[in-house]
Amino acid sequence: MAKQKAFKKEKYQEGLIKEINLIFRSEIKDSRLTFVSITKVELNSDYSVAKVYWDTFDSSKRGDAKKALDNAVGKVRGLLASRLKARHTPAIEFYYDSQFESEKKIDDLLSSNNDKGGH
Repeated sequence: MAKQKAFKKEKYQEGLIKEINLIFRSEIKDSRLTFVSITKVELNSDYSVAKVYWDTFDSSKRGDAKKALDNAVGKVRGLLASRLKARHTPAIEFYYDSQFESEKKIDDLLSSNNDKGGH
């Protein structure tokens, strides 16, 4: 039974990623969100809070994107409520996902190490 619940939660999280990205592309007309992409969603145990992780293709615009996300959180939740076939819509909390920056730093370090004759 626990396995089925975990699968259901994972599917719901994937659905949230898809829907929030669609909302950014079609419903919210804020140019600061043009290059924002949702990378991951983590629901708490009772599905009442969704930690929504985001990244942007233009890291110089990260501050503007964060402000736009903070301004849009209520609208995003409202639009999710109308799109999802769920009894309750989770509260949305946006978090910057630095995974790609971290990967790039690691790649750069490995490249510079290889250039110096390292292993």
